[in-house]
Amino acid sequence: MKIGVIQASSQASKNSLIYNTVRKYAPEAEVINFGCTEEEQERYSYIEISLLAGMLLAGGAVDFIVTGCSSGQGMMLACNSFPGVLCGYAPTPVDAYLFAQINNGNAVSLPLGEEYSWTGPENFEATIARLFSEPFGQGWPKGESARKLRDTELLKSIRRSSQVSAVELLNSLDKAVVESILRKQNVVRYILEHGNEEIKNTIQNYEFRIQN
Repeated sequence: MKIGVIQASSQASKNSLIYNTVRKYAPEAEVINFGCTEEEQERYSYIEISLLAGMLLAGGAVDFIVTGCSSGQGMMLACNSFPGVLCGYAPTPVDAYLFAQINNGNAVSLPLGEEYSWTGPENFEATIARLFSEPFGQGWPKGESARKLRDTELLKSIRRSSQVSAVELLNSLDKAVVESILRKQNVVRYILEHGNEEIKNTIQNYEFRIQN
C-alpha cells in the first residue's frame, strides 16, 4: 500500500507528527510526505489540498491519503467532492477503526487544530494506531460484516454513478485554481512519475496551456 500524507498549510506544524505517526503504525506501507511543511513558501487551503489529494488517488499514484485541517470537517467534505474519493472524518480511535472496517474508504481527515491540548498528541497517535490496526474492509460488527460490506459497495456504486470523472472535474475548474494547485511541484512530479496516463495527460495539457 502507498499512503500519501498531505494536509492544509494552516496545520503545517503538525506535518512531521502526521508523517512519523503513520510510518510508525503502517510499517509495511510506503509512506510519502507531500507536506505542507513550515518550510514551504506557498500556502494551500484545505480546498486546494483536497484537489491535490483527489488527483493523487484518481491517478493511482497512491492508494490512501491521510490528511486534515483545523477542524478536519472541511477537508473531509472537500475530499468527498472529488470523484472517486471516499474520505472519513476520524476525531477518535473508534471513528478511525469503524471507518476503516465498515466504510473501507481511501482517505481520512483528522482534526488538527480543535481541542489540541495536552491530550492532543496522545489521541492523535491512538487514532492512527487504530486506523491501521487491521486490514481495511473486514466489516463490523463481525456478526454483520457481510451486510455492512454490501452496503459499502452499494454506496461506492452510487457515488460512481452520480459523479463526473476526475478529468472532467479538473477541466471544469477555474484556471486560477488549477494554476495554484499545479505549483505544488512535489505532488505534480509524483503523479507524473507514478500516476496513470489519463491524469498525467491532463496535467501536461494544463501546464502547456499555462505556459502558452
